[in-house]
Amino acid sequence: MAPREQVLDKRSLNRALLARQLLLERRRASVASTIEHLVGMQAQAPNLPYVGLWARLRDFDTDELSTMVESREAVRLSLMRNTIHVVTRRDAFGVKPLFTRLGERGFMHGSPWGKQFGDGDLKPIAAAGAELMAEKPRTIADLARHLGTRFPGHDSFAMAYGVRYMVPLVFTPPRGTWQGRGLVTLTTFEAWLGRPPGPAITEDELVLRYLRAFGPASVADMRAWSGLSLKAAFDRVRPKLRVFRDEQGRELLDLPRAPRPDPNVEVPVRLLPDYDNILLAHADRSRILPPGKHLGLFSSNGIMKGSVLVDGFVRGSWIPMDESDATVMHVTPFDKQLAKAEAREVEREGRELLKLLAPERRHELRFGPPKI
Repeated sequence: MAPREQVLDKRSLNRALLARQLLLERRRASVASTIEHLVGMQAQAPNLPYVGLWARLRDFDTDELSTMVESREAVRLSLMRNTIHVVTRRDAFGVKPLFTRLGERGFMHGSPWGKQFGDGDLKPIAAAGAELMAEKPRTIADLARHLGTRFPGHDSFAMAYGVRYMVPLVFTPPRGTWQGRGLVTLTTFEAWLGRPPGPAITEDELVLRYLRAFGPASVADMRAWSGLSLKAAFDRVRPKLRVFRDEQGRELLDLPRAPRPDPNVEVPVRLLPDYDNILLAHADRSRILPPGKHLGLFSSNGIMKGSVLVDGFVRGSWIPMDESDATVMHVTPFDKQLAKAEAREVEREGRELLKLLAPERRHELRFGPPKI
């Protein structure tokens, strides 16, 4: 008789995820090794990975990642779910090829622009776009102007976004450096990194890396994280994996020796940036997020926003805002007030984050939503 599969409750999955995400305790590690362990970091807004690294690393120095971006050892590009991530140079070459088809599918079937084109329309547009983007870093608006001149029969911005989705491009500094300002510009892999993407890592390796950073997890979880259907790769690596079940009976797979801490281990308060990896890595997000809260945490209207982890679970949001002579962090619990000890720990962590976000200003922390 086959051994009965162990059932992992919500707290067990939570503690395992925190351990994989380097959030049980801050580590002494390089930025490069951390980003590779996490299989990239969300970088929809350029400063987000800096806050994510601050939450995970001891004595984190923003200059370390900024220097990597400027020297092309770290790169911002579209990967998982067609969203922007920062990865190391090595992963840019090895991981990007797996997501090329996702960009093509996203444009043709998941965007408002693709329906304007047939397959035959895009090949010359993509070739012209690659040529233009290789000449120098350009904005999408600049690319649209040039393509509109070359192909007057099509919507210029639709063509530009087709190039954006379908040609391997990278985002260029100064955006992507800490507090870097400037237009959003892109160029080709070849122009920025010296050669096109490849050789690709295998899908099997991507599955194992995902589990190392986010497991235990299901096939559906990895599809939610990546946007790819990788069931065949899971089947190939299954003999190397251990099988668990969650409380709903769903199968979860994991590396046999990956950390799965005691579910009752105490964990510190952490303040994470919006779109942090930990929030978007599973189809079932209940191991980290309360029901109904997964869409309300993210930034809007240019206002940075993040999540507050108390006892390992998201219990509220934080927003820093400049008010007269101070930068004030507003912490808003979701459903109930924090206990006094929890509030003290949140305040301590919040004031430390303010030192990173606004080192030259006076700092305050207030509980409750800001008046916007």
